[in-house]
Amino acid sequence: MPTYPDLTTTDTVAPQEPNGLAPQQQSTGHSSDPGAESAELPGRGTDLLESIQHQVALFARRAEQTRLGGVGQARNSMDRAAYLLLNRLEQDGPTGVKALAAAMGIDSSTVTRQVAPLVDSGLVKRTSHPADGRAVVLELSPRGAHRLSEVRASRRDLMALLTKEWTPEEREVFCGLLTRFNRGLAEVHAPFGPRDGSAS
Repeated sequence: MPTYPDLTTTDTVAPQEPNGLAPQQQSTGHSSDPGAESAELPGRGTDLLESIQHQVALFARRAEQTRLGGVGQARNSMDRAAYLLLNRLEQDGPTGVKALAAAMGIDSSTVTRQVAPLVDSGLVKRTSHPADGRAVVLELSPRGAHRLSEVRASRRDLMALLTKEWTPEEREVFCGLLTRFNRGLAEVHAPFGPRDGSAS
């Protein structure tokens, strides 16, 4: 049987008052979530933004702890940088380092560093540019495509596990908002301008 990551949480949402607003929570000084500060979970305005940033911080830490790496044998078998890079090569086809860096919103030296172990392991291959034989491009190898498919299926299974109690509509709304949130982050922090959210 596959071993699933423990993503249970003791963070609770404040009960709702009749007017629909959550009362402010007082810190008890005790938390079953190490490192997490007691958060207020109010209903609107500045306090709602405070709640959002707290939940994003919790998500980032738990994602790092569990690596959200899927389930089954492929769990945690590929790091985030490699997964995103292989995804981009599958999407764009043979690509030069500079073009790949621009598409992912990172610098060329980072791409070079990240792709080196993928080439060594046979997941990516260097080949001549189809239109200019003097230029070298990076291309997803058949082995890389197979591994990417395995890891993607594992991660998809994890998403199914985490949202198994959700309706299709809830999944769609969450996906849309998360995509929009990621694009906003990319626009704020991207050194090369807005990008499509596929970068690490």
